[in-house]
Amino acid sequence: MQVRRAVRHAISALHGGEISPLVLVGLSGGADSLALAAGLAAEASTAGIRAGAIVVDHGLQPGSSDIAASAADQARTLGLDPVVVRRVAVREGGGPEAAAREARYAAFAAVAMELSPVAIMTAHTRDDQAEQVLLALARGSGTRSIAGIPPVRHLSETCVLVRPFLGADPAIVRATTVAACAELGLAAWNDPHNADPGYARVRVRERVLPVLTDELGVGIRAGLARSADLAREDAEALDTWAARAVRELGEITADGAGTTGAIVIGSAGIARLAELPAAVRQRVLHRIAAESFGVNLSREHTLALALLVTDWRGRGPAFVPGIRATRLRHELRLVGQVGSPRGVDAASSES
Repeated sequence: MQVRRAVRHAISALHGGEISPLVLVGLSGGADSLALAAGLAAEASTAGIRAGAIVVDHGLQPGSSDIAASAADQARTLGLDPVVVRRVAVREGGGPEAAAREARYAAFAAVAMELSPVAIMTAHTRDDQAEQVLLALARGSGTRSIAGIPPVRHLSETCVLVRPFLGADPAIVRATTVAACAELGLAAWNDPHNADPGYARVRVRERVLPVLTDELGVGIRAGLARSADLAREDAEALDTWAARAVRELGEITADGAGTTGAIVIGSAGIARLAELPAAVRQRVLHRIAAESFGVNLSREHTLALALLVTDWRGRGPAFVPGIRATRLRHELRLVGQVGSPRGVDAASSES
């Protein structure tokens, strides 16, 4: 069975040396997560792991507690142990999907602290990946976003979040998980939110992808998921290059200037930044802002900083969230700011 092969491959990639480590599956009761739970239960003994489940009740629809209880019963029937059910409070405001995801992963992190699993598996498929790529393209996002849902990421220092169904071989799509549940006689829950056109992802799934399939062929979903694989490889390479470039700047110093301190890049560091390809330079500036000032800059913001490196003559300070950047002839000074930065005297921007 393809599902079991995907789970087997994911388990084999887990390292740590712990005897009978615990692996949990995030189980909603839908076909994707139910197939994953069944695959994990079937592979656990051979792989020498303990397999359990975490069921998150988001409380977003009537009867959600009964749905969660039913999913937990299915997990126990499959032989998973422990099975944990957590009710979460989904914050109001903003996007409901993002808020539910935030609450769900907070619950995962809390259970990881309590039970110390080496991994928590979720059942995102190649179809989910294709949808994610389209949504990222619509937002005008960069390579990292187009790379889609990461197959593995750290949930904590000791626990990783693993998505076994995102790999290209075997290629697991929704039809695969539905067929697996039917073969095993498992009754999957159909979440009504998955058919609600109020969600952008549902519109992509139900309206946009069918049109693209009709016009471009049945391989469109596989092609989009493959694009995510390629973009992820590129993004990881560029991120590695940028991290090395930060270390090689050589003249970054910190002082106590400004509201929350400052970073000063000297002439050699500026020259090094100017030599970098734009994609790497953007990442370097983004990384410096995140690590030194705790701010997450957009492309527009990093472009404004980059101009002080590549086209600075006669250019005044650049103001981006949390930072006021000034270029003198031989240094680039990034000063942390709280509140409106434009109240700060800009006289120092003169070269």
